[in-house]
Amino acid sequence: MTSDTTAALRARVAELFPALQADLEALVRIPSVSAAAFDQAHVAASAAATERLLRDAGLPDVQILSAPRPDGTPGAPAVVARRPAPEGAPTVLLYAHHDVQPPGDAATWDTDPFEPTQVGERLYGRGAADDKAGIVAHLGALRALGLPDGADLPVGVTVFLEGEEESGSPSFRAFLEAHRDLLAADVIVVADSTNWKVGVPALTTSLRGLVDGVVELKVLEHAVHSGMFGGAVLDAVTLMSRLVATFHDEAGDVAIEGLVAAPEPEVDYDEAAFRADSSLLDGVSLAGTGTVSGRLWAKPALSVIGMDVTSVAEASNTIAPSCTAKVSLRLAPGQDPAAADEALAAHVAKHAPFGAQVTWRSGEQGKPFLAPGDTAAMRAARAAFTEAWGTAPVDVGVGGSIPFIADLLEVFPDAAILVTGVEDPDSRAHGANESVHLGELQKVVLAEALLLTQVGEGL
Repeated sequence: MTSDTTAALRARVAELFPALQADLEALVRIPSVSAAAFDQAHVAASAAATERLLRDAGLPDVQILSAPRPDGTPGAPAVVARRPAPEGAPTVLLYAHHDVQPPGDAATWDTDPFEPTQVGERLYGRGAADDKAGIVAHLGALRALGLPDGADLPVGVTVFLEGEEESGSPSFRAFLEAHRDLLAADVIVVADSTNWKVGVPALTTSLRGLVDGVVELKVLEHAVHSGMFGGAVLDAVTLMSRLVATFHDEAGDVAIEGLVAAPEPEVDYDEAAFRADSSLLDGVSLAGTGTVSGRLWAKPALSVIGMDVTSVAEASNTIAPSCTAKVSLRLAPGQDPAAADEALAAHVAKHAPFGAQVTWRSGEQGKPFLAPGDTAAMRAARAAFTEAWGTAPVDVGVGGSIPFIADLLEVFPDAAILVTGVEDPDSRAHGANESVHLGELQKVVLAEALLLTQVGEGL
């Protein structure tokens, strides 16, 4: 691509950006939480809003579709919009998701989570970064390349906006298989990851997989008086604590037998930057061994993400008979999720304290992802990112999981998959005060427009 092309697209994106920001703000106002406990009418409203945006952008074929989940219930609405490829040109699938995480405790937010608020260069709100900014990135790139008339769009484009990614994508595989012909593409761009930092882009080349489940521990048939029976019987919360303590060794590395680790990454995460980005309190030591980036991207990580115990407000002098904990295990690239699930089940059975009855109930499973290091599509993306930011992108791993990428690879084995993103270390996706850096979002729009141009010129 020529410098004139880049300059023209840069000017066009700058001109379009105020309207794109307004579109993002309108999407953030829709509380499209896909978790079952929330009103799913908002997810339907979000799908309808994104359908209108894509239709108004000039994509001639826009549909709201769904597929059944494994339990037979209907999946959340997804939006698919298409523009056929010019003769002999490739097709690019642009993925993002329009559902969001629950907002959590409103008291932990500095602003209303569903009222987008700009503070400096950042726009705050649930979904502002994850992943409604991904929708706007795709929309902006298409507008920059001439939609609605499409005069400068050199490739075929399919936009796929999922509606249940934040709930584990339960109908994703069925959706791919039901609409295989509709979604088939030469290059797939998944805009649901992060950049290295503000001012430095990244391509995500590895993702950890995921296994989660519930541990239930029982020690009594029913609660008993702590004074009458305490001393000879330990309560279930104490015993669960002892079990949970076996999940890690003294250094903080995961101590589950049978789990694998990947090679150390080439790029490291500065410890001081990590401490700031993660909001780690002063005096708290980092867990684990090896480089910080290796601990985040190349090793398993286990967290207890929930526990059912008697609340302090409702506490009485009784010994709790049972306790339940939800466990989330992130898997290193190369780890089979089924084997990891079996390892967890074996571990909790082996380490049941004082003979307590321990049961493992398997939950969600997702495969890790490791991208080929040097492909034509990766080279095109690196060139586009370098033009947009003025600095070369960093190849990074991500400690989080996007399990459906494994499904994309299996259903479309010949497609090149690029994992990009709009987030940065301060975006706080899934947490309170989620935000997107607007200057970075503008660069993401430009980079995607340049990437589509580059793919159209030939990989």
